[in-house]
Amino acid sequence: MKYYLIAGEASGDLHGSNLMKALKVEDPQAEFRVWGGDLMQAAGGELRKHYRDLAFMGFVEVLKNLLTIMRNFRFCEADILAYQPDALILIDYPGFNLRVAKWAKKQGIKVLYYISPQIWAWHTSRVHQIKANVDRMYVILPFEQEFYAKYDCEVDFVGHPLLDVIKDYAAAPDFRSKNGLDDRPIIALLPGSRKQEIIRMLGVMLEMAPLFPDHQFVIAGAPSIPALFYEDILVQKQRPENVNFVQKQTYDLLSQAEAALVTSGTATLETAMFQVPEVVCYKGGNLSYQIAKRLISVKYISLVNLIVDKPLIKELIQNKFNSKELHSELLKLFLPENRAGIKSGFIELQSLMGDAGASQRAAALMVKKISD
Repeated sequence: MKYYLIAGEASGDLHGSNLMKALKVEDPQAEFRVWGGDLMQAAGGELRKHYRDLAFMGFVEVLKNLLTIMRNFRFCEADILAYQPDALILIDYPGFNLRVAKWAKKQGIKVLYYISPQIWAWHTSRVHQIKANVDRMYVILPFEQEFYAKYDCEVDFVGHPLLDVIKDYAAAPDFRSKNGLDDRPIIALLPGSRKQEIIRMLGVMLEMAPLFPDHQFVIAGAPSIPALFYEDILVQKQRPENVNFVQKQTYDLLSQAEAALVTSGTATLETAMFQVPEVVCYKGGNLSYQIAKRLISVKYISLVNLIVDKPLIKELIQNKFNSKELHSELLKLFLPENRAGIKSGFIELQSLMGDAGASQRAAALMVKKISD
């Protein structure tokens, strides 16, 4: 069968690539045309748009790029019609994908959605769009099935695909020597995957380096962002001697880290899966933040805290994300009693996330749905 997949960011590329591999097991004749990234392309997808060209973050940024977004919609619709897939598989990325779902439904194309938009956090009304335009939703967070049930919308909980990714991970024994790192404890910096958020987050994170001279700080470069982009920021910030940079080695970095400063997103969950105590950081454009604050209806912004339903890790949001607060919270991560409590919470988190095998479960259910 022919599958058209759309993912709009790095995490979607990762999970989309693993779903494609699983679909090939269920359907050996599977063919893929994709919007995603290098991983989905490597998994056998004909790449039509790279997610680095789709990363518009926040209300203001979306408005500024409205013409580009509309051109992307028109290109997408024409490309799907030309390809004539047996199913359209949408991966998160709701601003774009929900609009595509509405259009595709009118064309009689079967629409499957993998990794629900976070409509339980805001835009709850989108559940009605999903009921009307999506043939089946496959969710990865344990509380999402209950959320959809409130709206009489049946979904499949398949577990979180990160469990598979991390289960299959093998640590690189030469990570430190390969990257010129010494024996000092490592504090990982994960400033995000989009240029806008990296600019906002990394500068404040770097201010911690001179305050912890007995540690080394290592920046995890996003795979789609050129190393030169980070280098420019480091030059502006007069790079401290104990700051290093690695790219496409985030899991190797987390496997060695003692603590981490992490921009809110999937990376907070990945960090927790490696049992690394962390501070969650977020700062958006002021107007976008003020709008979002009035719309968001959840207690926490990090997936870690949302899943365990308590403030297990500290969240520094907007004005709270500053050098003074960050220094205070980072110090706390090295207190033995705090580390023990956080790591105990991470074990609880893993038990709540379901079993490994999410990609394969989702693929089997999708092939069955398409064949029905």
